[in-house]
Parts: sequence; C-alpha cells; structure tokens
Amino acid sequence: MPARLRPLVRALAGRLSADDPTAGAQRMAMMAFAVRVVSAGIAFLSQIVQARLMGEFEYGIFVFVWVLVVLFGNLSCLGFHTAVIRFLPRYDGDRERNEIRGLTATARIFAMSSASLLALFGFLFLKLLGGAIEPYYVLPLFLALFALPMIALGDVLDGTARASGWPMIGLSPTYIIRPTLILVFMVLAVVWGAPTTAVTAMQAALAASYVTTLGQFLLVTWRLRKRYDVGPVTIDFLAWFKVALPIFLIEGFSFFLTNSDVVIVGLYLKPEDVAIYFAAAKTMALMQFVYFAVKAAAAPRFSSLMREGSHAGLAGFAATASRWSFWPSLVVGLLVLAAGRPLLSLFGPAFSAGHMLMAILFVGSLTKALVGPGETLLTMAGKQMLCVWLYCAALTVNILLNVTLIPMLGLTGAAMATAAATMTEALLLHVAVRRSLGITLFALVGTTRSITKKKPA
Repeated sequence: MPARLRPLVRALAGRLSADDPTAGAQRMAMMAFAVRVVSAGIAFLSQIVQARLMGEFEYGIFVFVWVLVVLFGNLSCLGFHTAVIRFLPRYDGDRERNEIRGLTATARIFAMSSASLLALFGFLFLKLLGGAIEPYYVLPLFLALFALPMIALGDVLDGTARASGWPMIGLSPTYIIRPTLILVFMVLAVVWGAPTTAVTAMQAALAASYVTTLGQFLLVTWRLRKRYDVGPVTIDFLAWFKVALPIFLIEGFSFFLTNSDVVIVGLYLKPEDVAIYFAAAKTMALMQFVYFAVKAAAAPRFSSLMREGSHAGLAGFAATASRWSFWPSLVVGLLVLAAGRPLLSLFGPAFSAGHMLMAILFVGSLTKALVGPGETLLTMAGKQMLCVWLYCAALTVNILLNVTLIPMLGLTGAAMATAAATMTEALLLHVAVRRSLGITLFALVGTTRSITKKKPA
C-alpha cells in the first residue's frame, strides 16, 4: 500500500487512539461520508425515477427550478448557518450557555425572516414580470417560493447540529430524508392520478421540505434544551452579523460557482438540454461527497484549533484534511467515470450524450480536491473577506466562460467553463492559504509545512 494512503486507511478504519485530537473530526468525517454515500444513492435513484416519469422536457423544468430554490434558500440565511459553526464550539468550550441560546434562536429567526422576505419579492416579481418568463416555468417557480423559508431553516438547523457534534441529525434530513420523501410523494401522486409534470414534482418537493424541516426543528430544539437547559439568553447580533455577512458573500459566490452552469444552461438552452447536463453533472458529483464529508468534519475542528491558538496543530490537521479529500475523490471519480455511460442510460436513451461532459467535469472536481477544504480553513481563521474576493474572481471566470462558451459549444462549453472555473478556484485557495496562514495546502505534498511562525488571526 502506498505510504500516503496508510494514514487515510487508518483514519477510515477508526484505528487512531481515542485521545488523538483529530479523532472526533475523523468520526464526524466518517459519519458525514456515510450520509453522503447513502444520499448519493437516494438522489441518483430519485433522479432516474423522476426523469423516467417526466421525460427530458418536464424533468429539465423541475431541476432548473429546484436548483434555484435550493440556491436562494441557502443564500437567504445570509451566512448565519455557518456563523453558528464558527461561534457555538467556542461558546461551548467557554461554557457560555446564555450566548449559545441566543445564537441558536437568533440564527433561526433571522433565516426564516429573510427567506420569507425574499419569497415575498419573488411573488411580486412573478406578478409584475411573469410575462417575460417562459410559461412552463411560472407555476413551478410560484410553488418553489413557498419552500424558501424551510430550506433556510433547514440549513441553520444543519449548522447547529454539526456544531454541536450531531452530524447525523444535521446532515440526514437534508441529504437523506428530504430526497427520499420527494421521491415517495412524487410516486404516490402519480399513482393517485396526478400528471407526470414538473408541477407535480414541485408539489412533492414542497411537501417534503416542510415535513423534513419541521421534524428536524423539533429534534434539534429538544436536544439543545436537554444539553443547555432553558434559561436566559445573550444576544450579540452585531458581532455575529459581522462574521455572517462575509460568510454569506463567500458561500454565495461558492454556491453560484457550483450552480451557475445549470442556471445559465437553463437561460440559454431548452429544458431537454438542462436535463441532460444536470444528469451528467450530478452523476459526476458522486465523487464530491468525499469533499463534502471532509468539509463538514473539518469546520468544527478548525474552529477549536483557532480557539486553542495551535498553529502547528492547525497546519497538521489541514494537511490531513487535504489528503482525506483527494485520494478517496480520485478513486470514486475514476469509478464513476468508468461507469458513466451505463449510469446515464438509466435516465433514458437521450442522456448518454452527457458522458463526455462527465469527463470534463471530473478534471475540475479533482483539482478542487487537491487543496481540500481550503475555504473552510480561511473562514474559521477569520479570513472571510479574502475568501470573498477569491470567490468573486472565480465566479467572474465562471460566468464569463459560461456565457461565452455555451452559445458557441452548447453543453460542452458549459462543462468546460465549469471545470476551468473550479481549477481557478483551487489555485486561488492554495495561494491564499499559503500567503495568509503560512500553510502549504496540497494533498500531494508529504507533510504540510508551516512557512511562518506567525499565528493566524
């Protein structure tokens, strides 16, 4: 076995001692990894069934609208769902329970309020300018707006649970329960006589969002009260908002960077093309659950190391996280790419045309895995504005390449633009971490060195 793979295998097997400071992060990474594996299977099955039921045209409408609602639902949190991960472990370590109660309550109320306001603006837009939108998008978009508050609340609950060390409670509702319910509700609706259209799919998604998020809300609230009791709250909204706002900009750019290709394809091309591109992108995205799992586990550990002021420990854990991200991503990506054509054919005969798109997207995703959760490291180190400018640059590259290449090359242009933007993002992250924190973050380097003895701010 290659020497670089041995630490990863030991970590995945859970063979590190219980007193190892990274053991908790490893356990959380494995839980997040397991959730993403199950989630990937459920999502893939759900997408196949929906594509088979609806056909390329209706399926393309649904996925375009659903990407928009998840995107704007997440953004409507204005960064509070990640700010919770930044502050809660610190408050817990200092036993500041009043602040924990205030933080968790404020994050929920703020996310729900901002998402509801955004939905209201969406309704006004559809009423005043709905005639400028293709008619087949109007009703699905109308239904999607009702889901925005639940998407936002679910993201805050996810962050709260992960920051509290409950990864299954945080991740499984969004990545396992909700997609399962969407599929179940869709199939039941069709069995009971509903038409196999994007409107029916959006109704199923809307119902699943409410059932999932409200259930998660009750469970997280119960667990928080059990751990911290009911008592007075301390609200430091300005301090939280100052951290949350840059995170909002970072994650906003990151989310747009991840989803702008689907959105722009939907703006330029037909719903059938959206369906083919989405199927190819989501199939290739099976490799990304490794990166997501590492990111989910790394954020609380990065926050703890920042609180402890351990620069050497931070550099060492960052190195480990990058290796956790890259090597499994490489293996999973190659396996998915090898099985790409048969997998795409499950969606329908027309979807096999997306196999070449998968190969292009694989290159970009693998490059991102090389540097691991670099943006999470920068955010937890207080370098939010640096991340903002970094993602602004990467998103600019993404949009410019998409609007240039899609009209010229169609779906191939979209895949090339996305891969190039992802590679740009990875390069900028590597440079930013090295220069601002003194850490060389690169999975192929044997050990991550601290190139400065200055502690990160």
